[in-house]
Amino acid sequence: MHPEHAPDTARSNVQMSEDVADAEARRIIADAYRPTAYRDDTPVPAYGPTPPVAQDGRPPMSQGATDASVVMLAGGTATAMVGGTAAVLMYVSQFADPLVCGLVFGAPTALVLALARLATKAKPAPDVHHHYEGPVYQDRRNLHTRTTGVWAKTNNQQ
Repeated sequence: MHPEHAPDTARSNVQMSEDVADAEARRIIADAYRPTAYRDDTPVPAYGPTPPVAQDGRPPMSQGATDASVVMLAGGTATAMVGGTAAVLMYVSQFADPLVCGLVFGAPTALVLALARLATKAKPAPDVHHHYEGPVYQDRRNLHTRTTGVWAKTNNQQ
């Protein structure tokens, strides 16, 4: 190694044997490829504050999102069945009017969807019960938030 390429350490003047140099090279390479993360494989307790684990099937989501997805799946299935029935009827009869079939098969679906929406809006608000121990201060101010701009700036007005 030329002196201008040698590192500025005290060890650069010491001559290494082939075995020592080989061991040092292996150590440097092992340090470079050492994993930087660690996975804790200790078992979690069977009771208590265990973390949630995603199960097979639908991905984890809120109860409202789960309910909405079930309604969308059921509505899509019902629409496919009604449309398939109308298509088969028009193909088999060879003279069915598509407008009449749309009205006959679409009206019940629209009626059911309208009634379902009305039923969800007609639910009474749940009773809310709070139980406190000790002195409690309730702040009942209304806060009006407005966020504007490319870089969001939020103004809170009381």
